[in-house]
Amino acid sequence: MILGLPASIYTFVHVLISLVAIGSGFVVAYGLAAGKRLAGWTGLFLATTIATSVTGFGFPAQHVTPGHIVGIISLIVLAVAVAALYRFHLAGKWRSIYVISASMALYLNVFVLIVQSFEKVSFLKELAPTQSEPPFLIAQLTVLALFIVLTIREVKRFRAQPLHAV
Repeated sequence: MILGLPASIYTFVHVLISLVAIGSGFVVAYGLAAGKRLAGWTGLFLATTIATSVTGFGFPAQHVTPGHIVGIISLIVLAVAVAALYRFHLAGKWRSIYVISASMALYLNVFVLIVQSFEKVSFLKELAPTQSEPPFLIAQLTVLALFIVLTIREVKRFRAQPLHAV
């Protein structure tokens, strides 16, 4: 039991929230690259990404795990994104700060998705049973490189466009 729920239900809800966060995050990233602040999608992305980070702390652990560290980093990055968007209304430098922090939050979700995929999907686990093998490292480095390129593109395009909330 985790917080009064059977572990399987808690895990299912956590994974579902995570997948919604990733999916909505990619929609938000597309909007940023197009110079649009898709308000509804952005709210969904931020809320579900916060929820997935928070629910990650509910799993039993005897000590601080790498997942806890990623969760803490994600919540810090999300606090910056939320402040940039809702407190500072993307004014001046806060526009770029928002794009970078939102992109980092999405990247951390995808990073964890890759880790979990290599732990839970049998053919991936066979390729990298300890997650120190080349297939795992190549997957993570490729995704990191793509996120860096996409984030730079989003910062340039979102900064250059007039802000449209859709």
